[in-house]
Amino acid sequence: MNTVVLPSRRMAAANAWVVLGTAALVMAGSVALCAVAWRAPWQGTDTPIYAAWYLSLRSGVVVTRFEPLFVLASRMASAVGLGVHAWQGLLFLLLAGGGALATRAYARDLGSTPARLLPAATMVLLLSPVFVNAAINATRQGLAAFPIIAALLAFQRRSWFAFAVMSAVATGFHFSALLYIALAPVLLLPPRWLRVVAALGFAAYATGLTMMAVRILSPAAFAVVMAYGTDATYRAGVRLDFAAFSLFWYGLPMLLVRTVREPWAGRIVDLQGVYLVLMLPFLLVGWGNYSNRFLLPAWLYASLVLAALCVHSRLPFLRHPVVIGLGLLLSGVVFAFYVSSGVAL
Repeated sequence: MNTVVLPSRRMAAANAWVVLGTAALVMAGSVALCAVAWRAPWQGTDTPIYAAWYLSLRSGVVVTRFEPLFVLASRMASAVGLGVHAWQGLLFLLLAGGGALATRAYARDLGSTPARLLPAATMVLLLSPVFVNAAINATRQGLAAFPIIAALLAFQRRSWFAFAVMSAVATGFHFSALLYIALAPVLLLPPRWLRVVAALGFAAYATGLTMMAVRILSPAAFAVVMAYGTDATYRAGVRLDFAAFSLFWYGLPMLLVRTVREPWAGRIVDLQGVYLVLMLPFLLVGWGNYSNRFLLPAWLYASLVLAALCVHSRLPFLRHPVVIGLGLLLSGVVFAFYVSSGVAL
């Protein structure tokens, strides 16, 4: 007679939490998708510009400065008859897909699991005005940001094929990805030297040395940086506020390391080298208009780090599935409010 082995109570409870977490993830994602896809033309600085360009694709060949993967996705959407709202939804799905890939890569390098980290990462991202900026303002840079993160994580673990593929995807959505890819070899340095590079980069940026060096060594590059976004509503030049805010997110895991369980505490700190490399383009050329766009990948990466700090916290409350599930549901509503109100960073 065959013996039927029933799952343990703990396993059944774990499966139930997975189902509930997945349901909360789908619900929050659906709310966010609808908010982005059906946003009004005035919600997002470049929304009307992108919408007009997309509609122009129906007239035939259109000369554009946009990157090849962005153009390809848009042309395919236009060819199958998708309207502007459906196209905006498609772009958001591509952004979310990139986020899922980056989260998967980060979870793998942490020794965690994507199923464990993805709900918390989604919650933190939806609560972040930076993610709103990636979704409705800096659309092409947002699409490139998560592949950049995945590429640098692959470089750090010496997965060269994955690095090449993710680099190509990132560059296909925005050419600024080349800045981050070119700086990837910095990750070959030991963690101690990475911190030295970051400290020297911050000092050079804060004193205006990088701005002066680019102006002297490459006047053409300086002109390109300064010519971007001449209608910016905030001042250009050295932005110590942006730099200090970014350094805070680098140091946060070190401050909270004792609140995180091992072995994840040490791994989170070790992976902060990727965050430093994501900061370097800003320290090099982050003195033009809309200079925060160079920090977009770094600030999105910070959301993954914050999610990991919660999921692997020593405080049971922070990693409890009910807390993360309710946070997910709330985050979808908050994100929709951000989009409708134009709250972005």
